[in-house]
Order: sequence, then C-alpha cells, then structure tokens
Amino acid sequence: MGIIIILLLIAGAGLILYMLKEAFLNTVVLHEMTYEDFPASFGKVSIFFISDIHKRLISDDVITEVTGKSDIVVIGGDLTEKKVPFERVKKNLEKLKKLGPVYFVWGNNDYETDYRKLDAILLDYGVKVLDNTAATFESENGDKLSLLGVDALNQERDRLDLALLDAGDKNFKILASHYPDITKKILPEHNIRLVLSGHTHGGQIHILGYSPYEKGKVEKLDNTTLLISNGYGTTGVPLRLGAPAQCHLITIKNG
Repeated sequence: MGIIIILLLIAGAGLILYMLKEAFLNTVVLHEMTYEDFPASFGKVSIFFISDIHKRLISDDVITEVTGKSDIVVIGGDLTEKKVPFERVKKNLEKLKKLGPVYFVWGNNDYETDYRKLDAILLDYGVKVLDNTAATFESENGDKLSLLGVDALNQERDRLDLALLDAGDKNFKILASHYPDITKKILPEHNIRLVLSGHTHGGQIHILGYSPYEKGKVEKLDNTTLLISNGYGTTGVPLRLGAPAQCHLITIKNG
C-alpha cells in the first residue's frame, strides 16, 4: 500500500508540473487567412493578437519571435486583473509597443481594477482603446481596412452598432471582442470578416477531456470567421491542462 501511495504522489506531482508548464508556455500560433474581398492593394496585413494576459509578464521570447513580423498589435481584453500591480501592466505595454501600434478592447477582469487608472495608462502609452469604435487604415489606392472593437458584453457595455457606424460601410472589417458571444449579434450584412476573441481560456483545465469551454479554435460561421484564443495567462490557479497558453500571429491577404 505504501508503494502505491508513493507512486500516486509522484504521478500527482508530475501532473502538477506538466500543468504549470502548459500554463507558462510562450507559443505563438501562426495563422494565414485569405479572403477574396481583402483589398489586394494592402498586400498582406499581419496582426499579433494576445488576450487574457492576467498576471503574466510577457516573455521576451515572444517579443523576439514576433519582432518585425506584425503590422499591429491587438490586446483582446483582460490585460490585467485585480491585485496585479500597474507596474507589470506598464512593462507588458512597453514590450508590446516594440511590435507595432497597439489596440485594446476591455475584458471583464480589466474592470475589476481601478479601470480609470488603467485607461489613463493606456492613453499615456499611446494605446488606442476600441470601446465601440473603429480604427481605419487606408492603402495608397484608397482601399480601406477597419479594425473594430466592442466594450465588455458582460456589463452590457457593447455597442456593435456604434463601432460599425465608425467603421463605414465598404471597408474590410475585423472585429476584436473579449467575448466570442459577440458573434450572436453579427449579421451577414455587417460584412465583418473576422472576429478575434478570448475570455474562455480554452477551458483552461480539461479533466478527462472535459471542460465547460472548448479549446481555442478558428471556426467558420455563417456570418463571419471566429478565432477564440486559449489566452496567454490564467485565472484562479496558475495551471492549464489540455488548453496550453498561446498568442497569435495572423496574416491576412487576398486569395
């Protein structure tokens, strides 16, 4: 019996170590997406997308891997959470600014902090907050691409209609939302081609393959394409199982 207990303890310790490893991975997942209606005049556009950072300090390995490869950076909410020092937030923003202009949408945990102070920090660091607004980019040929962002759905702060109004009708549209459920509000006529989201942590811990949430994925829906990230950080326990930490480098082009 004593040997069995020892073996169980060793197996348990091994599992915890494996879950810690999955929680602190620095994997950059590469995606190449083609759209027939993406303006060819842009060539290709690369977006570094990271969500659900929470307590983590972004690794220099991630920054080194992505440097020179991204046109813009999108933070998909939960940049921080309650009790995370703002100095850590500032360090993460300093790192992300090395990769390109930074855009941010609010997540539920961002509002657990002194969100007014967080908003001021984002402003100081030149981060564009997409709170039911859009940022529009124009090619030399006059084609336009719009990055839309909506505020946190859980507090009913989201106003997709305002973001769409800000974006304009004929632009190629990409939407950032902390919550993937925003897709339930997207109509085909909105012409939102891609949604970037997080929040679910990919389930974070899957027991015997089961978790309340599915693993992160890219899914083609009737009204758009949805990317759900496992996220970079964790909430609650700093452990993952079956949903390893990740961030994304997304390249979009005509095709």
